[in-house]
Amino acid sequence: MMHILADCSATISELKKNPTALLKVSDGAPIAILDHNKPAAYLVPAQTYEWLMEKLDDIELASVVELRRSQKADAVEVNLDDL
Repeated sequence: MMHILADCSATISELKKNPTALLKVSDGAPIAILDHNKPAAYLVPAQTYEWLMEKLDDIELASVVELRRSQKADAVEVNLDDL
């Protein structure tokens, strides 16, 4: 059984009728869009989506930092004045 990861849900038909009204009713929370009572998609406000993308970028950057930190022993010291 699939879990619905939102407090608010709507059918695809309801979404087609008036998507703006759904966003207003949800008050910024995610909306599970259901197809035959199963989540087909999640509708999130643009601000929430942008925040999620920033968090994913931060996680990716953190993994790059950790990789480079583990390679510190192989680093070559450079004096900025010599460049």
